[in-house]
Amino acid sequence: MGTSEIITTEGEAPFSLPAAGKDCVTWYKIVGSLTSGIRPLVTLHGGPGVPHNYLLSMIDLATKYGIPVIFYDQLGNGKSTHLPEKRDDTTFWTEQLFLDELDNLLKFLGIDNDYALLGQSWGGMLGSRHASRQPPGLKKLIIESSPASMPLWEEAAAYLRTLLPPEVAQVLTDHEIAGTTESAEYQRAMAIFYERFLCRIPFPTELEEAMQWIEKDPTVYFTMNGPSEFFVTGSLKTWSMLEDAIKITVPTLLINGAYDEARDSTVYPYFEKISGPVRWVTLAESSHMCHWEEREKFMELVAGFLNRNA
Repeated sequence: MGTSEIITTEGEAPFSLPAAGKDCVTWYKIVGSLTSGIRPLVTLHGGPGVPHNYLLSMIDLATKYGIPVIFYDQLGNGKSTHLPEKRDDTTFWTEQLFLDELDNLLKFLGIDNDYALLGQSWGGMLGSRHASRQPPGLKKLIIESSPASMPLWEEAAAYLRTLLPPEVAQVLTDHEIAGTTESAEYQRAMAIFYERFLCRIPFPTELEEAMQWIEKDPTVYFTMNGPSEFFVTGSLKTWSMLEDAIKITVPTLLINGAYDEARDSTVYPYFEKISGPVRWVTLAESSHMCHWEEREKFMELVAGFLNRNA
């Protein structure tokens, strides 16, 4: 199937949110046709606060495998409504807000009765919670590079920091203690961590563009996460699926990379606790961006899982 045959549609779904104090929309992009008879895949981006751009390699699933793919920017991200006035408002930026937004988008697109989900990093955390509510329309779940709890994520990050050159690790620690994580020196040290454990190939343009949004509008990332991947100070600090993973009953594919921030220790509870059929694959040459670092293998793996009858 050539790219010329693929229909691409963009739009905005109205999202009623009185607490926002203004009209909100969720921007979305559909690659493929929702009337093709093939179950669509909805992708959930990470951050929280890093928009859909860095997931765009997944267009391959539509162009090579004929699977309709839906991208969207979560509220406060990318092309959706921004609310910088809500920075640091942890009562507003909640997991439930994003679960409601996902439900709203599924209904708006008319696919809430039959869809698959792929969540990457924070998107996988959100997707796992959505799946634990057992929505009848969800048929398959893919969790890419996502922890089953933030305390496990922090433990993994602490270990990965020990693998950095000592002087780099010291810079990180010094600035975190001093509260100067926005300094250029901290940012340079953070980039060294990211080159090893976030993306081990030259950053694709789409990833660069997505990461730049943390500077353009840090509202969601700083409120829910904190200043970096490995220094979590936001409202997600105590987030956990350890109790609810057992409630996931749909067939689930777990993917992480051998050099991933989402180390095996953070993924294992999903594998152990999910009650539906579950498969776990670790890609040998990847870190946190498997869908770029081993793009072809990743797409083959995902398409095979989605096209399987089970």
